Amino acid sequence: QVQLVESGGGLVQAGGSLRLSCAASGRTFSTYAMGWFRQAPGKEREFVAGVSWTGTNRLYADSVKGRFTISKDNAKITVYLQMNSLKPEDTAVYYCAARPFQAVVRGSNYYNYWGQGTQVTVSS
Repeated sequence: QVQLVESGGGLVQAGGSLRLSCAASGRTFSTYAMGWFRQAPGKEREFVAGVSWTGTNRLYADSVKGRFTISKDNAKITVYLQMNSLKPEDTAVYYCAARPFQAVVRGSNYYNYWGQGTQVTVSS
């Protein structure tokens, strides 16, 4: 079984920055794409950003494009989400996800493994 553990969430003022990390452990796989999703109260889980196994392909939701940057360290089996210029509407629980394939996709149904989530709260 694969375990994903997120860290780095917290409370920040609007305009501030946070960096989320997600480390994989357990039965890891040779190639994988990873993504970040978020879920705000009363809303469905939505795709935020994703990165392919090689790191060459990155996808972003329109709402975070230009503000968030996803990156990964294959040696450490870790993915990061740098979040800048945070807005109150970014407040949500952020989830890390992994799929044992090279290609990155937006659909949550294509991710096999999920972390427990980390809370991000942006105050106005």
